[in-house]
Amino acid sequence: MTGRRLLVAGIAALLAVRAGAEEPVLPPGLPPGEPTMPEGLAGPARAGNAEDTARSESGFRLRGFVEARGGVWEDRDPRQQHAALSESRLQLEADRRVMLASFRIAADLLYDPLADGPAIDLAKGTGALDLREAHATFSPAAFLDVRFGRQILTWGTGDLLFVNDLFPKDWNSFLLGRGEQYLKAPSDALKISAFSEVVNLDLIYVPRFGADRFVDGRRLSYFNAAQGRIAGRDAVMQEDRPNAWGDDEWAIRISRNFEAVEGALYAYDGFWKSPAGSDSHSGRATFPRLSAFGGSLRGPLAGGIASGEFGYYHSGQDAAGTDPNVRNSEVRALVGYEREVAPEVILGLQYYLEHMRHHNAYEASLPARARARDENRHLLAERLTWLTLSQTLEWSLFTFVSPTDKDVHFRPRVKYKVDDHITLEAGANIFLGENTHTFFGQFKDGNNVYASVRYGF
Repeated sequence: MTGRRLLVAGIAALLAVRAGAEEPVLPPGLPPGEPTMPEGLAGPARAGNAEDTARSESGFRLRGFVEARGGVWEDRDPRQQHAALSESRLQLEADRRVMLASFRIAADLLYDPLADGPAIDLAKGTGALDLREAHATFSPAAFLDVRFGRQILTWGTGDLLFVNDLFPKDWNSFLLGRGEQYLKAPSDALKISAFSEVVNLDLIYVPRFGADRFVDGRRLSYFNAAQGRIAGRDAVMQEDRPNAWGDDEWAIRISRNFEAVEGALYAYDGFWKSPAGSDSHSGRATFPRLSAFGGSLRGPLAGGIASGEFGYYHSGQDAAGTDPNVRNSEVRALVGYEREVAPEVILGLQYYLEHMRHHNAYEASLPARARARDENRHLLAERLTWLTLSQTLEWSLFTFVSPTDKDVHFRPRVKYKVDDHITLEAGANIFLGENTHTFFGQFKDGNNVYASVRYGF
């Protein structure tokens, strides 16, 4: 589906929503509505809610935090920086409601001696400034919200696993020990949300492609397929990314509650978010075209919350799977379950599948002695959270295990809220794997331990 077709479909859906909106209602809240996201990943609330009303009464609200965060390698790889993290961060957030519109800006000022220079690149998140949000929101009708500008976008049912959420991620932050909220990178986008008793609709337009902040060797070593080895700062990945204003993206979600169960349909037209191809002449990594379609269900089950999500990724530049330089089309699926298993103890379990389409054609197209990807990649994940000391001390362990890749990623973390202002945190990223070419196995030399202290105001 092209962007124009997505636009037509979105306009038609908007009209359908308007036709069915007798008394518009607010979008659903926490389970069994929107999925519970890790701290910092949930999107902003809809305009017109109680928080916005409070802001309009106060006129202006400024808040933020100061944080020092450091991390060390378990066993330093000479292809990486001498430390995993060594940064001081000041985040400032300001909100203002004027007449019928609300405005928000959130920016991080960063001192990072490990950075490759002071140059600011808002797309890649490098330099002394990371602009997280800068947007305006207004409601031209009671059933309609419009938000434009820099914003954090997210949807889907997964916990740190994504199927239909094709918005940019910051994998360097995730793997090096920054807060989980920094896994989500910002997008420069227009978001239109329509609400009714029949369905809710979100239509998102990104005028210029927003790629993931992917691992390229500058901060963390990775497996370089062209060289067949682990590479880091000695062979930083070079890419050709779509970077013109005409290289746009479209995304649509249509959702509805069926009593306690929320269902949703998704569509996306744009590009693979991380490099999924290569130029055979220049050797540079590329971002081929991608269209995706999917759906999800989420609701209560046996005292907990169950979810399921699927997606079809259509790689239009290699529909037959015969081009080894372009990633094949895929089917992705995710099922999850979360419940409180003991007082203040929450367990979440997930199973994730990536199935490559046209695998036989892909294998036949590979050059001699080239390493082939598996047809299926299975991944198991668990999140165990234990709250103690009146919920001020949080113990957490998130684990990824892939039986097909034979690799593991452990994410232990402890977080202590000293008072209303001071929060202490410590954790680690531990990678194990039999092979260096698998997703987690390639980071075996990137095992790290980190700690931080944050003062919020």
